[in-house]
Amino acid sequence: MTNRRHFLSGMGTMAGAVAGTIAAAVTGASVSKVAMAALPEPATQITPDTMPPLHPTTGRPYNPVVTLNGWTLPWRMNNGIKEFHLVAEPVVREMAPGFKAHLWGYNGQSPGPTIEVVEGDRVRIFVTNRLPEHTSVHWHGQRLPNGMDGVSGLTQPSIQPGKTFVYEFVARRPGTFMYHPHADEMVQMAMGMMGFWITHPKTKHPLIDEVDRDFVFLLNAYDIDPGAYTPKIMTMLDFNLWSWNSRIFPGIDPLVVRKNDKVRIRIGNLTMTNHPIHIHGHEFQVTGTDGGAIPKTARWPEVTTDIAVGQMRQIEFVANEEGDWAFHCHKSHHTMNAMGHTVPTMIGVDHAKVAKEITDLVPAYMAMGDSGMADMAQMQMPLPDNTAPMMTGDGPFGSVDMGGMFSVVKVRKNQAAGDYKDPGWYQHPKGTVAFEWVGALPEAKRLSPEGTQAAPENIKPEKEIEVQIRKPEGHMHHP
Repeated sequence: MTNRRHFLSGMGTMAGAVAGTIAAAVTGASVSKVAMAALPEPATQITPDTMPPLHPTTGRPYNPVVTLNGWTLPWRMNNGIKEFHLVAEPVVREMAPGFKAHLWGYNGQSPGPTIEVVEGDRVRIFVTNRLPEHTSVHWHGQRLPNGMDGVSGLTQPSIQPGKTFVYEFVARRPGTFMYHPHADEMVQMAMGMMGFWITHPKTKHPLIDEVDRDFVFLLNAYDIDPGAYTPKIMTMLDFNLWSWNSRIFPGIDPLVVRKNDKVRIRIGNLTMTNHPIHIHGHEFQVTGTDGGAIPKTARWPEVTTDIAVGQMRQIEFVANEEGDWAFHCHKSHHTMNAMGHTVPTMIGVDHAKVAKEITDLVPAYMAMGDSGMADMAQMQMPLPDNTAPMMTGDGPFGSVDMGGMFSVVKVRKNQAAGDYKDPGWYQHPKGTVAFEWVGALPEAKRLSPEGTQAAPENIKPEKEIEVQIRKPEGHMHHP
């Protein structure tokens, strides 16, 4: 994690304003340099690091979120309207150290930057299309004029390459939202076009508590063969990279909090399947869904919540247990990276002989999997260029044996308020770590084998019983 922003272009303060009220999401002409001078300067992010929260310097105050391995889009105020500029474009996203994907996204990254506004804000978003095909932006979950809903062909003409459209509406209700295209959706979502939107309450809300740390991330998935860079856009379910904000473990940053902080984590699912998200060491409550805040009388403690496709969830808990707590999707294949999804089961198979014959022909060949797959996380097997090991991640006690949708919530009593810097591994108090038993093991008492003979004579029936079973035929009538 870094603690400074690397914007190529910061928040714009350019002079000039867009004249008049823009009442429709349509501007048909190409944007010239002169016209662009009226737009907010588009900010671009060049790293996948988790950026510190962007505290508002204009507009209504609010407590900003932290986007995991992401950032918040700067804005400018223009006659009381909060203006943003999204640029849809091809991007290179580092999914893990040394592994890069050629995706489509917004403003230099995939997912795009998080947009933060306040309930009641009038928002104007300029969307410039630098993709090779048309696009649109759907503001998932928002209440807005129908013509601003971003469904290409249905509520607006698509945004052609090189064109800029304008969306403008009032952020009517507080909550957690997403944005993504509704144009050639299968391709553009598979290529990584999506982002988060947070609408903060304008006043103290009876169902939305103030928190000390507020994290957001999107669940997304890709199918990128080892050695390749571009996702397979036709894959429907059999993805090989399950990611948070287009990052896979060990590339996902930890969620760093101070002991006794009240923590909110907002999660949106734009994959093609559900994800049971599970935390260790704490219980949380689901405090918000797609439809808004949940009444407090309807909340209950959980350690896992399932997030379906297209859904958003807000979970909250008090981080009152120090340590490095695993936080992950509980579908075990979703905590595994590429390289492992087509490996055959070899448990119990002695393939030492055939392995020797193969290594005579292919010296780099390595036999694996005959005693489980954990050895894959520990062996230094040569990998194709541009991919990530199936399971990896070095912890303080060895390999973590994880990949994909996995991270760690790091709770520290000495973490300063507002400090998101990784504090390193947890230093366990003496006597609180599981340890190896080195004493003698008692001989296990085993029960005598059962079932090898017929029933004892004293409980046998006097004669054999014939049982007849008649299979149902046709439509049998029942009384």
